[in-house]
Amino acid sequence: MTAAYKEFATVYDELMTDIPYDDYVELLELAIGRLNGKKVLDVGCGTGLLSVKLAQKGAEVTGIDLSNDMLEVARNRAIDSSLSIEFNQLPMQQIAGNPSFDAAVIAIDSLNYVCTEEEVLQTFKGIYSVLKNGGTLLFDVHSTFKMDTIFLEGPFTFDNEKIAYIWETEEGEEAYSVYSELAFFVKEGSGLYRRFDERHTQRTFPVNRYAEMLADVGFHIERIFSDWEDEPPHEESERIFFQVRK
Repeated sequence: MTAAYKEFATVYDELMTDIPYDDYVELLELAIGRLNGKKVLDVGCGTGLLSVKLAQKGAEVTGIDLSNDMLEVARNRAIDSSLSIEFNQLPMQQIAGNPSFDAAVIAIDSLNYVCTEEEVLQTFKGIYSVLKNGGTLLFDVHSTFKMDTIFLEGPFTFDNEKIAYIWETEEGEEAYSVYSELAFFVKEGSGLYRRFDERHTQRTFPVNRYAEMLADVGFHIERIFSDWEDEPPHEESERIFFQVRK
């Protein structure tokens, strides 16, 4: 996976401009109050877009990600913003340590790249271990409807005159999983386009299965809502949010 993200890291920010990261900050503030002075773990932090926004609110942020190329972009972003943020290369399944964080976030379906129940459970256990008593975990995942219906309506295309892609999807081997092949075309200074390819697998689980795994670890579920709204999931919800507390 690390190698797969090497070139993707160079275009990631351009593709994420419509993601409401400010809304994610507000959701975390609603869950734990003012972020100033709070220790927050940003799991699957990517290029640090959310990490920086959290730090600008006064949080003491640590970001982890599997891809060192993504983290290099994140480190430069923090430097450019004159922020002190610790970034570490670490798979989320390997989180472990002493309880020192007030909150953890796994934003923008990063957890869906963890494709077995055992690894999801291990991720929850690791986060539980590093949260203080009363600490909060906030994360979102794709719904089973999105996996089984929306994603399989491809192929999808994108073109903003700087970056273009063709995104083809097919049903994965496991239930509620999708295999994606993306061909990217990035415009160079010469006016010619450079092509690179990405292959990704994502998997989700039903809402009640996530709830069971969280409870097995010891988390208390405070909220389950969908699609950035304070409403419970329904049959055609696309993004499911969980707010849980240690």
